[in-house]
Amino acid sequence: MDALSCAIAGLAGAGAGYALRELVARLRVGSAREQAQELVEAAVREGETRAAQARTRLEAELEARRREASEREVARETELAAAAAAAAERERELERRLAVVAQQEAFAQETRARAEQGEALVAAREKQLEAQLAFERKELERIGRMDAKEAEELLLTRLARDVQAEMATVVVREVARVEAEVDERARAAILVAIQRLAVEHTADHVVSTVDIPNDEMKGRIIGREGRNIRAFEQATGVDVIIDDTPGVVVVSGFDCLRREVARRAMEKLTIDGRIHPARIEEVVAATRREVSEIVLETGRAACYELNVHGVHPKLVALLGQLQYRTSLGQNILEHSVQVAQIAGLLASELKLDRQLARRAGLLHDVGKAADVEVDGSHARAGADLARRCDEPAEVANAIAAHHGEVPPETPYAILVQIANQASRARPARQGTLDAFIERMEKLETLAGQFEGVATAHAIRAGREVRVIVDPVAISDERAVLLCREIARAIKDALSFPNELRVTVLRESRAVEYSM
Repeated sequence: MDALSCAIAGLAGAGAGYALRELVARLRVGSAREQAQELVEAAVREGETRAAQARTRLEAELEARRREASEREVARETELAAAAAAAAERERELERRLAVVAQQEAFAQETRARAEQGEALVAAREKQLEAQLAFERKELERIGRMDAKEAEELLLTRLARDVQAEMATVVVREVARVEAEVDERARAAILVAIQRLAVEHTADHVVSTVDIPNDEMKGRIIGREGRNIRAFEQATGVDVIIDDTPGVVVVSGFDCLRREVARRAMEKLTIDGRIHPARIEEVVAATRREVSEIVLETGRAACYELNVHGVHPKLVALLGQLQYRTSLGQNILEHSVQVAQIAGLLASELKLDRQLARRAGLLHDVGKAADVEVDGSHARAGADLARRCDEPAEVANAIAAHHGEVPPETPYAILVQIANQASRARPARQGTLDAFIERMEKLETLAGQFEGVATAHAIRAGREVRVIVDPVAISDERAVLLCREIARAIKDALSFPNELRVTVLRESRAVEYSM
């Protein structure tokens, strides 16, 4: 029993141990499955993450390639547009050249026709002369009973004398014509040079004055060892004159725009008070931009006033620059506006295009604002600018022909010529009424300060000063010297574009009444 019990107990312990091992094995398999499941799920998540990242990279790369392709396409379209614009420009240039060639061919044909006509006239004249010679030969033989040889010699002598007289008349007439034409062209060339280069013909046109609050400001403008004034002159391209005149600084320069920029910049600096080289450069640059905007706005206002639209911005800017230029005492922009108005009125009277006539009149002097390095006269320079800015051919020809340098091809060129002469024939504007009165007073004061002068009167709009002297204090000889002294004093003290005449009057009167 003990052995059996032991055997049974051993079998039971073995079964329990097997069951326990089976249970442990099952638990381990379950845990392994769970771990495997977690590993699978982690692998799946990692795969999805990597797939998403790969998809993101692929999409980014695809977008970059698309953007690069789009940029290449835009660049290609830009290149094609530029090539098309260049081709169109070359085509327009070729058309202009063809037009010029056609004009030259037409002129050559006209010249050839005139030459042929002249040859025909010469041939007819020769035949007429031969007939006249034959008639005179017969008459001489008949009347003088001369032989043919003597008659021929006499006839040739008479013809030679007549031809010499006729040649002398023609030569005198042609010489007079050529001298007049040369004189006129010389005057025109001098006027054009004066207008284009703005040479010093009056101080009022080359200097501007700037008021300053006190004389201490002059020292600040000059700066230590003159560095401020040097920096200002270098930045603006003008000369700054500082003298003993209280409360005034003078800005001098032949370029009107530079002088205007310098004047405005100097006013800003004196108001601001901070004057040093860096501040000067900053203010001058800002003022230059401001003046450029003012110039452009002035040109636009002139076009708007005349109802002229579609003008190229470059021509508008040049029109604005004319506001700061003068010619023979007239503001060139005001003169151009006046020419445009007169040309428009004439076109209306002739049933022509009023707007086209105004456009040509407004732009006729635009070449005066071009650079002085431009070859040729201001009329040709303005015509070239108009062609480059796609202005109508009628406008370009009117600009080129308004001084008669090229023949007028349209009625509008003749209208601009007439309007230009009409505007020039009007009295030159010399400034405001206050400036005119001040000038008259200065003339009378200068003439009246000499000893022996009774009264002095400025007449003829300031072109003549008449001085009445005391006949007791001034003799006839002294009157001559006094006249020259007064003229010299006026010349030294004042500036004026035209000639000024000084007349000294000395008169003694004796009055007696008989009762």
